[in-house]
Amino acid sequence: MGATRRYRLAVGAGAALLAATTLTACGSGGQGITVNVYKYNQENFQAIVDGCNAKAGGRYKIVYNKLPREADGQREQMVRRLAAEDDSMDVLALDVTWTAELAKAGWIKEFTGSVKSQVESGTLKTPLDTATYEGKLYGAPDNTNVQLLWYRSDLVPTPPKTWDEMISMAEALVAQGQPGLIVGQGKQYEGLVVLFNTLVNSNGGTILDENGTKAIVDDKAVQALAALKKLATSKAIDPSFSNSTEDPARLLMESGKAAFQLNWPYVYASAQKKPDFAKNFKWAPYPTVSGEAAKVTVGGINYAVSNYTTHPDESFDAVLCLRGAESQKLAALKDGVPPTIKSVYDEPEMVEAYPMKDDIIKTLETASVRPRTPAYQNVSTVISTILSPPANIDPQATADRLREELQNALDSKGVLP
Repeated sequence: MGATRRYRLAVGAGAALLAATTLTACGSGGQGITVNVYKYNQENFQAIVDGCNAKAGGRYKIVYNKLPREADGQREQMVRRLAAEDDSMDVLALDVTWTAELAKAGWIKEFTGSVKSQVESGTLKTPLDTATYEGKLYGAPDNTNVQLLWYRSDLVPTPPKTWDEMISMAEALVAQGQPGLIVGQGKQYEGLVVLFNTLVNSNGGTILDENGTKAIVDDKAVQALAALKKLATSKAIDPSFSNSTEDPARLLMESGKAAFQLNWPYVYASAQKKPDFAKNFKWAPYPTVSGEAAKVTVGGINYAVSNYTTHPDESFDAVLCLRGAESQKLAALKDGVPPTIKSVYDEPEMVEAYPMKDDIIKTLETASVRPRTPAYQNVSTVISTILSPPANIDPQATADRLREELQNALDSKGVLP
């Protein structure tokens, strides 16, 4: 998922869920090989597991251990158990930002040989990039996500192509007394990092070097900071922008107060529940910053295999099924998560469920990943803290502070708690 992005509602108490998953994992011995899969609470995932168990033909049994929907809760539980070398963990559903951290720590296995070839075959390039670290593949992309520009066609007959054009159109609507607000994610959390990363990459800028060891924050990044400040101080920005996440932005637009929304494709299915609103709810590619196609930050989930599993062959085999085309199609249609295998988008059923699929694929072709570093959790925290609230950004001074504090984060040792 997204912000990627990451829009996931928190569910349950972490300690209770950890106890429940531990009981599930430990209570399955003595009945053949069990492959324990740890993944957030995805509504229709059990159906995918059941299908893969049928295909396994008794060679092993996949058991679904549910983690919280909220990304930080997932990571906390997995990191603690991996640090303890827990061999009951086999397959892990990882946010796309965790690959480098867990690979560097030696906690997940590299995909090699025929398994690697099968994962790479037909998988979209940018999601595949999120599963690699130092040129090696450590994950199998399960689902992906990119943001689009959503707008009201009754207010905006032709969607804007550029960032400045979007702001100008919105301000004109507001000046006319029309519902012209722009809504998005400006709260101090990962969604703000996603927004900034998109603006920097779309402008041809750099936050960290390719090795993820040096903070760059170049002049193009300074210009991206100026673009973010322009949005945050616009007369058309949502007044609650500095406290807004994905769902409040969605709800505000559905209430009829906004003309533009920067958000993930899940908002389309939600809009269909309000026919009067849905008939004018349209989408377009993310607005450009520099004139070239926007490089929107990709989100999603990758399957990894724990380095401590006692059943590596069965675990890799389970991954190939859990993220196979048939499984991705079911998840796309039932749970609203975009596939990473390109051929799935060509399935007839996808036309109705994903009318924006061509724009999703086009956006994925130019999409960008978040800074690739084992210290990503610290990097994300630094960026969201310094950029909050966005209206207070002083482009050059903020860039200088980012560069200094990001370097401090990169110089920290070990895997983050």
